[in-house]
Amino acid sequence: MRATLESPPEHVCSAFGGRTGDAEPMPGTDSWRYNDLVLKPVVDKSRTLWTARALEAVDEPGLRVAKPVRSSDGRWVVGGWSANRFVSGTAEHRYDEVVHAAVKLHRATAGLPRPDFLGRRTDLEALADKLAWGEADMPLDEHKGGRWFEVLAGSRRPVKLPDQVVHGELLAGVLFDGDEAPGIVDFVPYYRPGEWGAAIVAVDALAWGGATIDLLERWAHLPEWPQLLLRAVLFRLAANALDPRSTRAAHDGLRAAARDVSAVL
Repeated sequence: MRATLESPPEHVCSAFGGRTGDAEPMPGTDSWRYNDLVLKPVVDKSRTLWTARALEAVDEPGLRVAKPVRSSDGRWVVGGWSANRFVSGTAEHRYDEVVHAAVKLHRATAGLPRPDFLGRRTDLEALADKLAWGEADMPLDEHKGGRWFEVLAGSRRPVKLPDQVVHGELLAGVLFDGDEAPGIVDFVPYYRPGEWGAAIVAVDALAWGGATIDLLERWAHLPEWPQLLLRAVLFRLAANALDPRSTRAAHDGLRAAARDVSAVL
C-alpha cells in the first residue's frame, strides 16, 4: 500500500472515465472515489488482473458486487491504478446476513479457476492458511495464539469438500445500505472449500464483533461446518501469532472464539 494519499494522475482518471474535480479520498484506504467510480493503486498486478477478470463474470442475484471497470482502451490497469464501481454502505453487525452473503457469493465463484498467484504468496496470511490446513508446520508464540493452536490442531479431521475460490475477509468486505442487497468489496482470494469463507465470518464475528456461540449453531446445517470452523479459527490464531503488530485485545478475542469453536467440535 502506498504511504501517500496523492490522488491518481489526470490521465488515469480520464482513462477510466473519472473527472479529477470529483476526487474524494475514501477514509481508511488509499482509494479515491469519483462519483460511482473507485480508483485504487495496484500493489500486486497479477492479483489485480485475476480479480478483475474473475469478478467481471460473477453475477449472483441478491448481491451488489463491486464490478471492475476497464479503461477506454480495454485495460484493467493504467499507470499503476485499477478501477471498480462504487458500492454504497458500511460494515454492520448483521452477522447472519454476512454468512448468508458468503454462501451466495461462493456459489457464484465455484467455477472460477485457481489463481496462479496464490502459489507464489509468501505473506503471513498465506503461511497462516497453510498452517491451519496442515500443509506447513512451525512453532508459534504461545502467548499470541500458539497455545490454542496447538490444543485445537489435534482435532483436525479430513474435509471432504472441493476447493474453490473463496473470499477470505468478508466480515469487513460486506457492506449494508438500508434495504439494499449486501455489497461485496475488496475481494481477498483463497482456494479452499466455499463454506470456509462463511466459517471465517463466524469466527471473526465471535472474536471481534460481539457475536455468541448461537451464530455457530444457526449455521450448523452447512456441510463440514465444525471442521471448517476449526480451520478458520486455526487460521486466525496462526496469523495473530505470526503478526509482529498483533495486540492483546486481538488475542483475547481469538481465545474466546477458540473456546466457542471447541464447544461445537
